[in-house]
Amino acid sequence: MGKYFGTDGFRGEANVTLTAEKAFKVGRYLGYYYGTKHPDSAAQIAIGKDTRRSSYMLEDALCAGLTSSGADVYLLHVTTTPSVSYVVRTEGFDCGIMISASHNPFYDNGIKIMRANGQKIEPEIEERIEAYIDGKISEIPYALREKLGRSIDFSAGRNRYIGYLMTIPTRSFKGKRIGLDCANGSSSSIAKSVFEALGAKTFVINNSPDGTNINRGCGSTHIEALRNYVTDNALDAGFAYDGDADRCIAVDEKGEVVDGDHIMFLCGKYLMETGQLRDNMVVTTIMSNMGLYKALEANGMKSVQTNVGDKYVAECMMRDGYDLGGEQSGHIIFSKYATTGDGILTSLMVMQAMIDKKLPLSMLSGEMKTYPQVLKNVRVADKQAARENPKVKAAVAAATDALGKDGRILVRESGTEPLIRVMVEAKTNEICEQYVDSVIAVIKSEGLEVHA
Repeated sequence: MGKYFGTDGFRGEANVTLTAEKAFKVGRYLGYYYGTKHPDSAAQIAIGKDTRRSSYMLEDALCAGLTSSGADVYLLHVTTTPSVSYVVRTEGFDCGIMISASHNPFYDNGIKIMRANGQKIEPEIEERIEAYIDGKISEIPYALREKLGRSIDFSAGRNRYIGYLMTIPTRSFKGKRIGLDCANGSSSSIAKSVFEALGAKTFVINNSPDGTNINRGCGSTHIEALRNYVTDNALDAGFAYDGDADRCIAVDEKGEVVDGDHIMFLCGKYLMETGQLRDNMVVTTIMSNMGLYKALEANGMKSVQTNVGDKYVAECMMRDGYDLGGEQSGHIIFSKYATTGDGILTSLMVMQAMIDKKLPLSMLSGEMKTYPQVLKNVRVADKQAARENPKVKAAVAAATDALGKDGRILVRESGTEPLIRVMVEAKTNEICEQYVDSVIAVIKSEGLEVHA
């Protein structure tokens, strides 16, 4: 990870870490960099944004930077991260930018940059942008006269993405009662129209964004609202998205949560049974539950692990040609249809499995038994120093030895926040709590914790 860019772009509190000036410089460098790739024509950059109030400010700053470097900017307006990825890879753009802090609170924001194939941009380009922001690269020239870039309305691109989603399921959703939690974010303008076009009777909550209510007590990180809504209204299933709709968590007809691991299992099994899962392989991160691996193995599937971050899952899938991968948090990639996690697409694939197999979601996901898992975060001043502290490492080693083959402990740095994440899986919640708390106690006793 760099100074500004983490595992999911440049993220921070708007006007504190992520300022309009820095966004302008990101645009300046990207416009210049892609302009050098074809000097006889303007670079073409697509921009989308979520519903945060600061997204409009950052969009303006990015546009100013890009056009002043000679790039033409195509504005998708409020849309999802996967829609930007789709448009970039199908419409011949040099790159795409999504303004969003995903599941973070409204006062945070982020700049996610995608290369021409719709995947996240190469680390070396992020490094050059950081160097330019910090004045380590000589000032780049402004475009003059007819070389100045243009800002162009491209809401049609978002509409093409919506049309594309509608073509993916091969069965009608008629007769199904489906709940959608749009997190007051990007999916508010897309998800309902897709499900209704496919025939579902759709019930939507948290689809009235006001600039400050994105992810607030709703969406994939606050699933309780959807759980109650599904059971109260006798729905067949519910799907909750995060702020930019690149992740999805489901709820079955009984109100039980179907997380990313369960979704990978049930969709993996369905794809395998229909001959669509290459090598019967599912790509996961190291954070997936032990229960997923046991369920995959019991049903004739295999798995490979990557570091935490959907970009690492995507890289593995594209390199080795695998069809399905993702994270427990609900970033799921179906490489036949997309090169990035797509929450709405994920919900369509779950629906396809339910309808084709004529089974309720509870039965499809219930074959996987989840190991108890406890994850706690500790806010620290220096993530690397905390993780590498000798006493913290000794506490982790002691927990590993004690858990043996019946569990595991994982301590890692957050890629987007100043947090150390401590996760334990074991036979009981009590054992998980015991070893998570033992490591956190050492972090605190070493004076590594800070308070917000």
